[in-house]
Amino acid sequence: MITNDNKKRILEAIFSNRKNYPSDAKHAAALGISASVYNGLKKGQVEKTLSDANWVNIARRLDVNLRERIEWKGAKTATFKYITMQLEACQERSLSVILCDLPNIGKTYTARWYVNEHRNAVYIDCSQVKTKRALVKKIAQEFGVGISGKYQDIYEDLVYYLRSMESPLVVLDEAGDLQYEAFLELKALWNATEMCCGWYMMGADGLRAKIDRMIDGRKVGYAEIFSRYGGKYSRVTPEHEDDRKAFLLEQARAVAAVNAPDGVDIGPIVRKSGGGLRRVYTEIEKIKKGA
Repeated sequence: MITNDNKKRILEAIFSNRKNYPSDAKHAAALGISASVYNGLKKGQVEKTLSDANWVNIARRLDVNLRERIEWKGAKTATFKYITMQLEACQERSLSVILCDLPNIGKTYTARWYVNEHRNAVYIDCSQVKTKRALVKKIAQEFGVGISGKYQDIYEDLVYYLRSMESPLVVLDEAGDLQYEAFLELKALWNATEMCCGWYMMGADGLRAKIDRMIDGRKVGYAEIFSRYGGKYSRVTPEHEDDRKAFLLEQARAVAAVNAPDGVDIGPIVRKSGGGLRRVYTEIEKIKKGA
């Protein structure tokens, strides 16, 4: 059951997200609701406007947690600064980049933050849309392009829209989960939007291993994809183990410093985290809820 407090948080997220779209109609399409329902929500009409399933779908898309959670502030870590710089370059200059690095260092947080703050940029969790059709339809929906009708029409409408937009950017997170046909479709999309759209592919070291394995095995399309995405892998964390450990602990310290309650010694939090940012959240959550 979606409570009124849940609906309030979702509405706030909807209104915040509106700035990223050129019109109410495009925003409504991206949210998967009709224009009339969207207009009702703008007027504060929430009773019997959407089903619980619709509310949950919008909450998931806008990353609204339906359970109580502690207030969390973003920290400008080295990962945040590096990825933000790359995303800006990709969007402004229609570049394509592959970032392969350790999990739990803030890649997803940074990408979601960037997309929320920049118009014409969308975030795609590829682990949820692994097939070619699901991927293309998701990208189209995020841009507010209609997804009913034949797949080829959806694809062509998406390409047309990307080529007509001002500096679009597609962020592909967990890209290593995509099926082979989805990777080939990304190549086709890149070809169709060359110099018109920025593409940013992210994943852990498994993505790099997968691409290298497919290239070595001469799997059709992978060498071309790698070339189109810059022909190299970007990385934030240092290669040397000792340097990497110090880097991760410094990131954990930066995040803990802006989120821990006043007067709390963040040293134990950082040590317990081992440099993992999810563990930092867990430890601070314990402290805040305990208080």
